[in-house]
Amino acid sequence: MEEIKLKGKNAKDAAKFLNKASSQIKDEVLKCAAEFLIKESTFILSENKKDLDLAETNGVKGALLDRLRLNEERIKGMASGLLQIAALEDPIGEIISMKTRPNGLSIGKMRVPMGVIGIIYEARPNVTADAFGLCLKAGSATILRGGKEAINSNKAIVKVLRAALKKQGVPEDCLQLVENTSRESAHAMMRLNEYLDLLIPRGGAGLIQAVVQNSSVPVIETGVGNCHVYIDKDADIKKAIDIAVNAKTHRPGVCNATETVLIHQEIAHKVLPKLSEKLTERNVELRGDETVCSIVPNAKKAEKEDWDTEYLDLILALKVVDSENEAIEHIHQYGTKHSESIITENYSSAQKFLKEIDAAAVYVNASTRFTDGEEFGFGAEIGISTQKLHARGPMGLKEICSTKYIIYGNGQIRE
Repeated sequence: MEEIKLKGKNAKDAAKFLNKASSQIKDEVLKCAAEFLIKESTFILSENKKDLDLAETNGVKGALLDRLRLNEERIKGMASGLLQIAALEDPIGEIISMKTRPNGLSIGKMRVPMGVIGIIYEARPNVTADAFGLCLKAGSATILRGGKEAINSNKAIVKVLRAALKKQGVPEDCLQLVENTSRESAHAMMRLNEYLDLLIPRGGAGLIQAVVQNSSVPVIETGVGNCHVYIDKDADIKKAIDIAVNAKTHRPGVCNATETVLIHQEIAHKVLPKLSEKLTERNVELRGDETVCSIVPNAKKAEKEDWDTEYLDLILALKVVDSENEAIEHIHQYGTKHSESIITENYSSAQKFLKEIDAAAVYVNASTRFTDGEEFGFGAEIGISTQKLHARGPMGLKEICSTKYIIYGNGQIRE
């Protein structure tokens, strides 16, 4: 598509400016963008309402509608995220290592901008500001392609952010939005090797797999979150219940929300009645195995697909296991290598879980909801990588940079 190629060319040109831009210039843009987001919040919310109204007309509700919704507090959060990014140390130009070889050559590795980063994402308008802020600070131009559900919100946010770029004398094409939300536009981005250095998908399993399988541009796979909390036999029961309830209900429509809770059989009769009561108070639909259903009268019988499902809603699967080994095996079989948590006061059990669970983030006695760039101190994140090459877990500034070797010589030639 010509629109995509033109945006790619414009982004490549803008990236040349960012490659030379000082930390001060980038930080001033971010501060200005944060100010403009607050100043233009009424405009942004009016455009977001258009998306919400259409979504409700199309039957979208619950957690999925919540992901789309903006309010004054969330816009303040977006602005705060940009200010936090501005306050972070600039990764560009950092010398990661330096050593001198026997021949006198000094060989080092320097952190450098990726260049142009493309992001394909679904109905999360806050991603628009987060992606802009991180890419800009990391010295890269970005091309965003959001979903049709949030197109009015995204257009409004991008308009405000580009105004901040213009005011600070920075090329507006450091940030571009693909307004065509067809499958063809997404496919065109996947083939934009001439201009895109990296493509990051953020969304459901279908979107992520489509990009991973069809893109000729290098991709970082971000995670579907079929996350688990395992309540061990040596768990503090109050702590376990508080964590499990938070992990499921704090914001159920996001990838780090817990979808399955596993409970050791020795404490199932103590945990399940209290846990189910707290969850039911919060309108969570419970689906359990036979043991769970015998203890929790309002639980529905879980089917095999329940263990595989990322609900992104107020639905939770519950299973009683006979050992930590069974819990670990269940997570190995059904987990998506995103975020997993054990609740236990037993040090050996905790260490076993940390060692054997293969996931981007593994917790002891904490909610999976903390797998987040802001919570990890990155200011924001561009996504949560569940792959193992290059980056894993919440991707902050350093994870979206590249590196190059720099070599200092004094006339050396190779014999």
